[in-house]
Amino acid sequence: MHKKHQLMVLTIFLVAGATLNAQNPPLKLFQTIPMPGITKSFDHLAADPAGNRLFVCAEWNNSVEVFDLRTGKSIHRISGLDRPHSIHYRQDLNRLYIVDGTEEMGAVRIVDGKSYALLKSVALSPDADWIAFDPATKYLYVTQGGDVLKHSYSLISVIDTTEGEKLGDIKVEGDVIEDLALETSSSKMYLGNKTRNEINVIDRKTREVVASWPLKLGNAIAPVALDEKNHRLFIGCRSGQIVVLDTTTGKELQALPINAGVDDLTYDPVSKRLYANCGGPKQGGNGSLDVYQQVDADSYRSLGNLTTGPAARNGILVTEASRYVVAVPQHGNNDAALLVYAVQ
Repeated sequence: MHKKHQLMVLTIFLVAGATLNAQNPPLKLFQTIPMPGITKSFDHLAADPAGNRLFVCAEWNNSVEVFDLRTGKSIHRISGLDRPHSIHYRQDLNRLYIVDGTEEMGAVRIVDGKSYALLKSVALSPDADWIAFDPATKYLYVTQGGDVLKHSYSLISVIDTTEGEKLGDIKVEGDVIEDLALETSSSKMYLGNKTRNEINVIDRKTREVVASWPLKLGNAIAPVALDEKNHRLFIGCRSGQIVVLDTTTGKELQALPINAGVDDLTYDPVSKRLYANCGGPKQGGNGSLDVYQQVDADSYRSLGNLTTGPAARNGILVTEASRYVVAVPQHGNNDAALLVYAVQ
């Protein structure tokens, strides 16, 4: 690593080691919602702010759990799924698009948002996982790894959520790909390529990879988030960094230290905060929610980290409700639970 980058990482790490400021914390625990009977890990969450609903992928329970954001009460269980990973909710159609994927199959389940009845299934390749939604075209982009099929490449399927049809696939070299972030001002989409430890830039119009940017400041790419206004891409690395990258040049700018095992990363353009939901190291240890304040495009100040629970790697920022929700798996004698934090 270049000496300049070493100093930059070290300086930020010394700040990040502290816990949240007790006098003026960015987050405060508001509510704990128990989820008895749900074992093993969760995956991603989604929200319906207008309807005050929260959707939680209980992947090993083969279900999506639906809660009332205001009261914390369970509303419904969408059961009969194989292994749900990601969800997108379309308020205008009142429909849920649930990415359901195992080593043997993959699909997008289209579910009615009122009755929770299954309307349609769109078949995909096995191991369907991460998603990105284009609000202009209403297309949903879904990643599928090629490793389970022993392919050297992976696919990103394009789903027309209005018609409920698959429009095609984008082929990407590398058998394990992760999260996606798309620009609204252009046709660019950024993909975390875990196999090659690089970011692939995809043109959504031509459906081709147009650039690839290698990472050196972090490993094991997982979630990504975008600050489109300032041309900054944030790459969550499970090795314990958020790599900040300039999308106009593809250059790495710095690495912000976080806990290991990040699986959800959110940038809020209003508060200019970064939230990294980290599950902790695989060999043990607690998960945490690590928070950074963006001072400007090239400066970030740690607001500390909040201990959540072992393997608590998934969460969601619901900006309309000023809440951040973390899903904590069952551990020891403790039931699984949702930790609801008020954003200060």
